Amino acid sequence: MESFLIFISISLTIIIIIPFYRVIKGPTVFDRLLGASAIGTKTVVLILLIGLLFQRLDMFIDIALAYATLNFIGSLIVAKYFSTDKAKEE
Repeated sequence: MESFLIFISISLTIIIIIPFYRVIKGPTVFDRLLGASAIGTKTVVLILLIGLLFQRLDMFIDIALAYATLNFIGSLIVAKYFSTDKAKEE
């Protein structure tokens, strides 16, 4: 079971690279924001998989929830900033 979780964790880490390309080369800010949100979502799953590997899932659920909340609030703030007229003028 442990080797399966390690394989899934490594696969998920490789899958995180795909939206990272969109963050770097995105044609618009919103493409970059979407890529960053996708990375954050996959990171939450990776944190939970690490919790399963260490057999301390209860502790890692709290960490994953905090990270997911910060990711969501950060995405909202950046989207709100770039959708206002102030950002369009700059």
